[in-house]
Amino acid sequence: MTTTTGDQLAVISQTGSTVTFLDATGHELLAVVDAPPQPHELCFDPDHRLLYCSSTYRSGYYDANEGRSHELTVIDVDTHTVVTTLDLRPDHGPHGLALDRRRSRLYVSVEATDTEPGGVLVLDSRTHARLGRIPAMAPGPHWLVVTPDGRRGYTTNKEAPFVSVLDLDHGVFTDRIPVPGSEGLALTPDGRRLIVATPKADPVSRNQAEPALHIIDTTTDETVRTLPTKGHVMPVHLTTDGTLLTGALRPDPEPGVLTVHAPETFTPIGEVEVGRFPLTVTSSPDGRRAYVSGNACGTVTVIDLHTLQTVATLSPERTGISGAHGLAYIEAAQN
Repeated sequence: MTTTTGDQLAVISQTGSTVTFLDATGHELLAVVDAPPQPHELCFDPDHRLLYCSSTYRSGYYDANEGRSHELTVIDVDTHTVVTTLDLRPDHGPHGLALDRRRSRLYVSVEATDTEPGGVLVLDSRTHARLGRIPAMAPGPHWLVVTPDGRRGYTTNKEAPFVSVLDLDHGVFTDRIPVPGSEGLALTPDGRRLIVATPKADPVSRNQAEPALHIIDTTTDETVRTLPTKGHVMPVHLTTDGTLLTGALRPDPEPGVLTVHAPETFTPIGEVEVGRFPLTVTSSPDGRRAYVSGNACGTVTVIDLHTLQTVATLSPERTGISGAHGLAYIEAAQN
């Protein structure tokens, strides 16, 4: 058992089936925690000092998987120990995670079963009890966000031509926002704008829609602007000051690209090369640093957002072709 007192960065190694904890400042290795096969995304609960880790497949990915997983691993971030492993059956294929601290709710997107469409599970973040399941009306909802007031949720759908809108007060699916397939999404700090990357980031798919960001007004749930991107974007992230960060793929063996967009206008203001196949982006609470996982090369690129310079390149251990995936910034406990 280990203990730590400073800020941390948690990184998933997808085929390594681990969560690596690093010091967020000096990047020293703190601990490596084993997880069930194919860990995917992370979500930190600062109120209970717990980290949630979704495991999606036994091996493979999406339609090429060799069995869907159904586990959610719960880790104590101060001792780096597994508290429990939640069994989500009869649901499987958990992907995205979102926390509503005001209502003590954890939301988990899951893939369709033989009897139900893909949806979002609702868990009590205090007891981990299952409170419900909301259909997203799509085969595999993935990225997931919740509005600041906790009343609505949005999920992107790689294959389905819409973003799902969920009424979290009543636990129902309410609307489809038309988009040509979608990847990452993020909400502005005030909750008024939803940014969605389109289409599915698969250059060899039949979806020939031009890569773009859809800017959606959450008061009407309508697209108000469409911003072209230079490549297929997967992760989308907003810092605490509203700076938009997007990670774009480029053809192998070229590195990926992080584009930094100005708050409010979302005008591109700079680019930084990152690891191949960027999958997840997060940032420090003060908005000074960005962290980008490069799945194909197994690295995490640390970027100073004031200078747009690379501060460090981290290389968590991995096996196989899929390396760094989900990320979480973990602030130190307040005394």
